[in-house]
Amino acid sequence: MTPKLVLFDIDGTLIDPGRVGKISATKAFYEMFGIEDAFSDISMAGKTDIQIIKEALTAYNLSYGENIIPAILNEYVKILNEELKLGRMSVKPGAIELLNYLNDENGFYLGLLTGNIESGGRSKLGVFDLNRYFPFGAFGSDSEDRDKLLPVAVDKFMASTNIKICFENCIVVGDTPLDVACARPFGAVSIAVATGPYSYEELLKTGADHVLKDLTEARETGLF
Repeated sequence: MTPKLVLFDIDGTLIDPGRVGKISATKAFYEMFGIEDAFSDISMAGKTDIQIIKEALTAYNLSYGENIIPAILNEYVKILNEELKLGRMSVKPGAIELLNYLNDENGFYLGLLTGNIESGGRSKLGVFDLNRYFPFGAFGSDSEDRDKLLPVAVDKFMASTNIKICFENCIVVGDTPLDVACARPFGAVSIAVATGPYSYEELLKTGADHVLKDLTEARETGLF
């Protein structure tokens, strides 16, 4: 069987984050700049953490500075790890069942492709012991441009396994149009899942190869 690399988004796809990322970022901006509700007018869906932070800095005419973004991210992760203790998150329907199936099936390899910085994404997955499925991933800390993350994921996969794989044998699973868009230029297969902020009908308009109502339908695509 030709190896296939299945790359999952985190928020809205594998887990319902319960707004924990937005809450943590908002608190981080308040702690550092005294700005309340800094992200109220900023859409976060599908974007990388660094992209989101830069949008907020621009909105409030704040300088990026050489060390300001790392400082914000450090504060964000510190707050996030406290917020995660409050139990706002949940696992999306069908996620664990699909991961178990793919993990046991020869020819499929699992990874992450997410806008989360690695420390934040790993913390979220760790709440549900999901990191064990993902030995590697491409994160928002690898590039603030989501469209550059698929090559990063493939390079990491090949470096860790010595298995060659082409983009056409990669499957990107996510819940936003930006997840679909990052797969398209490389000829990767895209699966859009209507478990985030976008409806099934909205995701049909993205040109995704497959659109699912939730991950319980994933095996019906015939790809798995």
